[in-house]
Amino acid sequence: MLCSICQKNEAKVHLTQIVDDKMQKVDLCEECSKAKGVTDPAGFSLADLLLGNTQDTAEARPAPKPGELTCSACGLSQADFKKSGRFGCPQCYTAFGEGLPGMLKTMHKGVRHTGKIPTALRPRKDPGDQLKQLNRRLEKAIQTENFEEAAHLRDQIRALKQQAAPAS
Repeated sequence: MLCSICQKNEAKVHLTQIVDDKMQKVDLCEECSKAKGVTDPAGFSLADLLLGNTQDTAEARPAPKPGELTCSACGLSQADFKKSGRFGCPQCYTAFGEGLPGMLKTMHKGVRHTGKIPTALRPRKDPGDQLKQLNRRLEKAIQTENFEEAAHLRDQIRALKQQAAPAS
């Protein structure tokens, strides 16, 4: 696959951005990715790359409007953050801290990262469902004469019933 910009070298950097349910892909060679600032840890905007804006992000940043919230350390404005979706420095978390939960709720499901757990490994919320599943597995283990598994499942069922039973 050739570089989307120079059309000469093999693309080594592949970028994908989804905006308003539209996917944009850019494939870059190492030289073009460096020239466009893709390897810059401060970040870049794929939209700027697609539009050909190659200025450094700090130089390209317009002066903030009076009264607009900005980071005192890097000068990033709230509008810049909303546009790029990236902070400019660690102090941005403090500078934009008050409005951050509201912005994160619109961007994600919540404001706290919980990670993902495969469905098969998630603990069941309803002990009754878990008990039914264990009983089905017990019956299957008995039918296949897998008695070690059956004994293990029997113990799990007993433990679950003891947890569910009210303490007297």
